[in-house]
Amino acid sequence: MKLSRIGRASLATVLSLAVGLGMTACGGGTIGFMWVLAGKQTSNGSGNSITGFKIDNFTGNLTQVVNSPFTAGGVNPVQAVVKPGGRYVYVVNTGDGTTAGNISLYTVGGDGILAFQQTYSTQGDLTSKPVFLQMDSAGAFLYVLDTQAPLTRDSSGKVTNPIPAGCAITNCGAITVFSVAGDTGRLTLVTNATTKNSAGTNITYFPVGPTPSLMKFVSGTLLTVNSPVSDNDNQTITSYTANATSGQLTLTTNTTQATNFRTITSITTGGNYVFLTDAATNMISASTLTNGVLQSVTGGPVNNFVTQVTPVWTLTDSTGKFVYVLNSNSTNVTTSSSSIGAYTIDSNGKLTKVSDVNNPYPVGSGPVCMVEDPVNKYVYTSNANDSSVTGYEINKSTGQLNVLRRGSTFAVTGKPSCLVVSGNVN
Repeated sequence: MKLSRIGRASLATVLSLAVGLGMTACGGGTIGFMWVLAGKQTSNGSGNSITGFKIDNFTGNLTQVVNSPFTAGGVNPVQAVVKPGGRYVYVVNTGDGTTAGNISLYTVGGDGILAFQQTYSTQGDLTSKPVFLQMDSAGAFLYVLDTQAPLTRDSSGKVTNPIPAGCAITNCGAITVFSVAGDTGRLTLVTNATTKNSAGTNITYFPVGPTPSLMKFVSGTLLTVNSPVSDNDNQTITSYTANATSGQLTLTTNTTQATNFRTITSITTGGNYVFLTDAATNMISASTLTNGVLQSVTGGPVNNFVTQVTPVWTLTDSTGKFVYVLNSNSTNVTTSSSSIGAYTIDSNGKLTKVSDVNNPYPVGSGPVCMVEDPVNKYVYTSNANDSSVTGYEINKSTGQLNVLRRGSTFAVTGKPSCLVVSGNVN
């Protein structure tokens, strides 16, 4: 068949537009970016870096961003968040015995290229480390969790820290709050307006329970998971109400709440529920959250249907219909038996295994974190032991996961910790 001059011109225009939009016969254009954090230096010299990827709409395939990997702005990057709009990325670096932890700010270029801007110190004690961060839904405030509040002393040497219920002075955790500039992404410390030390000075942090490890921002409420006070105790959760205008945190009526678990490994939300996983019992708990108070759903915690594993991360899909539990098993790089277990959430919050002979779905060795892509089509895990990312396509009707069209495993520089995604820069 021959095309007229007009037909050939029209076809050329269509092809030019397709190329300009990044579309090919095998792909559907970039729908967003992924950044995978890698921890401290490894024997081969790689680490303390961030590997960037473009996410293909049609296939879910990952293509490394130009100039990737990027140098981390600190030691041991473990988690990151993206400000709504995709212009700024914040990374928490836990540090090590020599270098203190901090928060790194990056700007995002149009192709997902990260440009380091500066670092910020948290208000935790010099002997502690920042371990987790969250951002409110408006991107106005950043919350950073430290394992130990600063040990401040008066002229006589007496410790002047306020001590929250349920912890001793030597293990109280701290939340540092920053306001986020809308035009530059820069951070400004928010001082605690209501709590003073014994000298009558407002403190620069918000105290939480003993040696906290996890944190979750849920519809104006900030929850932290704290360590047991003694060997016979379960873990507790501290609940704060976050002011959307000032960023100030106010302890709720039920400040400290007991849980059923001793080794909580993840906390996530979906629909009307908060989900916790426990490594010691391999169980999953679903709770409602009302005015900062968690209330277990009828039936209580359920057993993870994937046995002889440690649940390390939990993800609820964008529809709030399915929960995916990331399970770590073998530490052997070549014979990993780690997986994603898929569950359906019923109207009462109870979890039921998704019906699929392939459920659970295998992932790389030593999985750490899990994310859903910006348009909610794909799920990805970061795997530390074999330096990889595993991807699956989500069936939004059934919750089943399907392998990607062009392969589901992607190599990452260094030993991955967590990963974060963003839509195209706005």
